Amino acid sequence: MKISIVVPVLNEENIIEKTLSSINRSDEVELIIVDGGSTDRTLAIASDYTDIVIASEKGRAIQMNLGARHATGDILLFLHADCILPDNAFSLIRSTMKMDSVSAGAFDIYLDHPSYIYRVIEFGANVRSRITSIIYGDQAMFLKRGLFNSMGGFKEIPLMEDVEISQRLKRLGRVVFLRPPVKVSPRRFQKEGPFYTVLRDWYIAIQYTLFKVNPEKLKKYYRDVR
Repeated sequence: MKISIVVPVLNEENIIEKTLSSINRSDEVELIIVDGGSTDRTLAIASDYTDIVIASEKGRAIQMNLGARHATGDILLFLHADCILPDNAFSLIRSTMKMDSVSAGAFDIYLDHPSYIYRVIEFGANVRSRITSIIYGDQAMFLKRGLFNSMGGFKEIPLMEDVEISQRLKRLGRVVFLRPPVKVSPRRFQKEGPFYTVLRDWYIAIQYTLFKVNPEKLKKYYRDVR
């Protein structure tokens, strides 16, 4: 099965090359970069790794939906610019997508920092995802392109698009979380502080999932970090 990797980007010149150079490309792996209006060298760097670089309106959900519309693969894999897939990711994804009971999958996360606090954070995140069957964006969500299209893709909201589509996916089948993990940059935790970041993310998730607060009101708590 051909895999189409969709990477939404915006001013990611400091990290995008590390991510793209780590991808084991082949004829059965398509790489699609969707840019939300970068003003740095992101586009020039991305163009060294793929011919499919698409200009888009800013917004992660908007960018990922546009990338999916250009995809030709059987499986869509949504990868953040600061996340690195494990070496055997593609074989694991293909094996998982052969299971009829599975609607979607993702990976556990490993925060790329030696401090013990990051082991605690990632442990909590991995347990949370397996209990709730909710995929967060940095876990490299994957699913069949036909299912994604039939669902209408991501809801184009300013944040929580990953949680929203996960809620729909788990009603359609089993959501699987794989090991080994995706390696995730700790840059947000380092810039905002690990305790603040964790508490803020939990607050936003609870407000959205339990109290149905509009993401337009929640976006003020979440700022871009590069």
